[in-house]
Amino acid sequence: MSPQDGSSPGIGAPDSVSPSVRAQLLATEHWSLLASRSTTQGEVLTRISMFLTLTSASLVSLALVGQATRFSDIFILLAGVVLLTDLMVGLLTQVRVLNVAAEDVMYVLAMNRLRAAYLELDPGIAKFIMASPHDDRPGSVRTYYFLGPRSSWSHVAGSSMVFIHTVNSALIAILAGLLASVLGAGTGVAAVLAAFAGLAFLAGSSIHGYRSYASFWRSYTPVSPTPADPATPREAR
Repeated sequence: MSPQDGSSPGIGAPDSVSPSVRAQLLATEHWSLLASRSTTQGEVLTRISMFLTLTSASLVSLALVGQATRFSDIFILLAGVVLLTDLMVGLLTQVRVLNVAAEDVMYVLAMNRLRAAYLELDPGIAKFIMASPHDDRPGSVRTYYFLGPRSSWSHVAGSSMVFIHTVNSALIAILAGLLASVLGAGTGVAAVLAAFAGLAFLAGSSIHGYRSYASFWRSYTPVSPTPADPATPREAR
């Protein structure tokens, strides 16, 4: 049975494969996961940098065009088109960031599962492994930061996902304020509508991201879960 079936990978099953060969196979898989994780993280960071470069260049260009056209109707039309383009790129980037966040959890759990296999081969190395050998939610949290408990708020607030949500929320707020002004709303009303649109998008995106994360854990079955008793020695986990 495959690990996806929720069954044990069978590391401890008696067969003709020597422990050294198993260790080599596990290490090869571990390095493959590390390379894939590094490539994925590098790709999404490049995507975010490209989006920010496009957005900053667009805003600078709009400022120059606005001065040249004295903020005429043509400028308003151009600003709407440019900001809509930036927002479209930002939303596509946001989708990619959300996917990469899920993929990163996937890689962490896969490597945690391999550590459990390492410990089956040699329980004596348990005291040297700081990352978790358990492929469940507590195990993933420990692997992300294994120097002790850390606030979930700081982990989420400092993530690339919240960052891209905030930038897109700002773009939506600017577009909403621009549209309100074109329709004849006063400055105060336009500012209120802009703030409401930006905050609503930020809240909706955050809720969607959390629901996706929670949905994954409800459908996932770990192979080497964290023991219920925290006093259990790591060699036995």
